[in-house]
Amino acid sequence: MTAPNTPTTAEELRGAGLRVTAARVALMETVRNGDHLDVEEIASGVRDRVGHISLQAVYEALHTLTAAGLIRRIEPAGHPARFEGRIGDNHHHLVCRSCGVVADVDCAVGHAPCLAASNDHGFSIDEAEVVYWGLCPGCSSARSS
Repeated sequence: MTAPNTPTTAEELRGAGLRVTAARVALMETVRNGDHLDVEEIASGVRDRVGHISLQAVYEALHTLTAAGLIRRIEPAGHPARFEGRIGDNHHHLVCRSCGVVADVDCAVGHAPCLAASNDHGFSIDEAEVVYWGLCPGCSSARSS
């Protein structure tokens, strides 16, 4: 159930100037209920909600929703693109070098400190992408055993 004054997925789509379709609603809900899902995982979740949808349609919808700022695409080096519903803040990610699991991490200190570059070269900076690499607890334990 949606809290009062919280827009529904359909309202968000309309607000972004997009047509509301069952596939787009299912895709947004899948991404928002998931945890840094890849395209195959998203396609499976959408199919569970609405039935058949082609992988190409999923890619097209992901591109459209990302461009509209309704979901976020992250691309850890050496791993497939992942998508998340956490948007509008300046959080970063932890990525396990072994299994590829991705976790959110807030900015290290205060209000988006990483947006103050030591030299902005005249750019108007509105986002910083920081990726922390290491081993998740499960992979660390497996290596030390």
